[in-house]
Amino acid sequence: MRQRKRAPGRGGKNGTMGQHHLTSAAADGPAATDLSSLALDVVARLVAALERTPLVAICSIDRQGVVRFCNEACAALCGRDAADVVGRPLNELFERGARQPDYDALIEAAWHSGRNAPCGDWPVHAGGRDLWLQSTLVPVFHDGALAQVVCMEVDITARKQEEQALVAAGSNFRQMFLKSGDAILLVREGLIEEANPAALALFRCPHQETFVGRRLADFSPLQQPGGMLSEAAALDYQTQAHAQGNCRYDWRYLDCRGNLFWAEVLITSVTLDHEFLFYVLVRDISARKNAERTLYLAAQVFENSRDAILLTDRERHIIAINRAYSEITGFGSDEMLGKPLSVYRSGVEDDSFFREVWNQLDATDHWQGEIWSRRKSGELFPAWLALTAIRDSADHISNYMAIVSDITERKRSEEHTRHLAEHDFLTDLPNRVLLLDRLSLALSTASRKGSMLAILFLDLDRFKHINDTLGHQVGDQLLKEVAARLLKCVRKVDTVSRQGGDEFVIILADIGDIDHAAHVAATVRAAICQPYHIGTHELNVSTSIGVSIYPSDGDDIDTLVKNADIAMYHAKQSGRNNFQFFSAAMNERIIERATVENGLRRALAEGQFELAFEPELDIASGALVGAEALIRWRHPELGVLLPERFIPVAEDAGLMVPIGDWVLREACRHARAWHDEGHPVLVAVNLSPAQFVQHDLVDNVRAALEVSGLEARYLELELTEAIIMKGGTGTADTLQGLRALGVRLSLDDFGTGWSRLGQLKDYPIDKLKIAQAFMRNGVDTTIIRTIIAMARSLEMTVIAEGVETAEQLEFLRGQGCDQYQGHHAAAAVKAIGMDGVLH
Repeated sequence: MRQRKRAPGRGGKNGTMGQHHLTSAAADGPAATDLSSLALDVVARLVAALERTPLVAICSIDRQGVVRFCNEACAALCGRDAADVVGRPLNELFERGARQPDYDALIEAAWHSGRNAPCGDWPVHAGGRDLWLQSTLVPVFHDGALAQVVCMEVDITARKQEEQALVAAGSNFRQMFLKSGDAILLVREGLIEEANPAALALFRCPHQETFVGRRLADFSPLQQPGGMLSEAAALDYQTQAHAQGNCRYDWRYLDCRGNLFWAEVLITSVTLDHEFLFYVLVRDISARKNAERTLYLAAQVFENSRDAILLTDRERHIIAINRAYSEITGFGSDEMLGKPLSVYRSGVEDDSFFREVWNQLDATDHWQGEIWSRRKSGELFPAWLALTAIRDSADHISNYMAIVSDITERKRSEEHTRHLAEHDFLTDLPNRVLLLDRLSLALSTASRKGSMLAILFLDLDRFKHINDTLGHQVGDQLLKEVAARLLKCVRKVDTVSRQGGDEFVIILADIGDIDHAAHVAATVRAAICQPYHIGTHELNVSTSIGVSIYPSDGDDIDTLVKNADIAMYHAKQSGRNNFQFFSAAMNERIIERATVENGLRRALAEGQFELAFEPELDIASGALVGAEALIRWRHPELGVLLPERFIPVAEDAGLMVPIGDWVLREACRHARAWHDEGHPVLVAVNLSPAQFVQHDLVDNVRAALEVSGLEARYLELELTEAIIMKGGTGTADTLQGLRALGVRLSLDDFGTGWSRLGQLKDYPIDKLKIAQAFMRNGVDTTIIRTIIAMARSLEMTVIAEGVETAEQLEFLRGQGCDQYQGHHAAAAVKAIGMDGVLH
């Protein structure tokens, strides 16, 4: 069986609420489609219920009494097609003869008061037949004004005929009582005396005894829907019937199974054998009440929805809008009703778009998507449109319903979210995601046009030092200023992107030649090198730039970016503050560096490192007083490698901490072995800058001493001037922590840095080591004398490294230097047979 999605109001030509306006709530967000679909489904079910109600004929009339809506039951009652009913005067369809003025007066009263007219029975001529109709008039409002009157008619001809037959029958009342299709109850002195079979069936009671001796109120809930107590209300109606002869009212009953149902009650006061009793006729009107409820819910959903709802007939002429539609678009009912839907297009989408929409709608009964809509002011706004075709009982399209949601805020939010996802949060430059997208487009264009493009990969020189010394807030402000300067160096067609940290990438699209890229790189370097004034700080920053060119340096995104990155590292190695173009030789060096880095990681894991020791001798006595631990890498393929071959790579790769910790532990182990052999000499270990800034340095030194069993006074840690100067506020605390352990501290390569005398006085330094540079080509007598004199004034030991000749040694002895090391010291150790101590 073919499944078809049903839509609201499956009725006649105008199977909708005429001038009444229907709607559902606006959805500003990703759930807009779900809310629109929900509102549409609610309206669909309500209107469909009205259309298919077989027991209640429903129509609506305007102020002139012309029918604007009717359901199938109403059309059948008139003996006409639904399409022939709409547009005709109501009094032409239902002729009430002499009582027509009375009925017209009721309608006029409903229009005047805005209240429901009382329910009544009317003789009517309709569809060539004489009928009795029970009529109810319900006014319906729109935008605070009465828009229409809904007429609900129930055919009670059969009941009237039975009532008339009952009167005519007279003596045959008992037969009619038993045969009546309506429930009939005889009530004497407030208690039920007898109930006919129809009453037993209506109240679902098994036998007469269930009724006899009970009150009508016993078959009612405690309260009626209006809030009145059922018992009190029943007595009031009986009193009214006794006074007036009869009384008709609607009542909520409770059957013997506990189910509630609505009934119309006609209670008549009669005299029998000079006694008063009540003849109570009860008719089930649940269908009518459900129709009234459905009508009410449909009107409420339509009118109070926050989404704009619009209804058309099958020719797509607008027949209803709700309040939200007017609020969103600015168009009122007088401007919309009767106009073709196409009149209100925005003009953004072309005819082919709407042809496809209507083709899909006619085929599937539904279409939804984004469109542009226009307000009365002329302003365009993005909207989510849900269109549904409404089919009648013959499965023909009778109406169309449109739900329009203003998604301006949702689109704005989506755009903001997309911007955040594609841009760097600090500089607002495109991030890596957007850069790759733009680079892909630029490559496609360059390939198609046969042109060139360039990638510039930038890294700020020593930016980490600024973050560490001045704080991340200053660093962030610097990055923002750098981003602003970069944007001024390129064209609008180019892209400047921040990759993270202090790295930036620039795409130069469609360059004429390599000189263009070189010119931009030089301009960028010059712009970044200008001083920065951030708060109270004046900063001077440089940059290293790598350049790759399409197509010579690669024809895909990954290759071009990687080669620009390689060129940038080459610029760093070439002294920083310059730019370099990518070359094959450069790539080989980078690959070699990567190979060394991977080899270092294996060396750590496989134990390929070993230590060599350079002796330190006392100048006065010539005795061996210590040895400096020097690392060697026994490479499985290249043999023994000296530190200068691999230490710079280890520093860049972040491996100096684990390597330095290994050297520390191994040196302590060797020194302890010397002591066990009767040679109590100290061991000197160099600390790398990366080691010194580790918060657990003191703990690591303590652990190395404890594991080896070496006394702390036999361990000497060598620091450079750069470590002390750049160590930050924690330098003094770290040095004091090491001193508290009992180890000795030495300042290596003294005289090559910028240490001030005041700094040396503040730190617990035990020894100054004269840099080897001052011993080359003889000796630099002035500087050496100065350093020795400074050490004496600070009560520090002084040692000279790189001593090669006896003449150099004699000079140092004459100046009062304490210790020395170098080739001359190594030769002296071998000459006196002490070299075995260190192995």
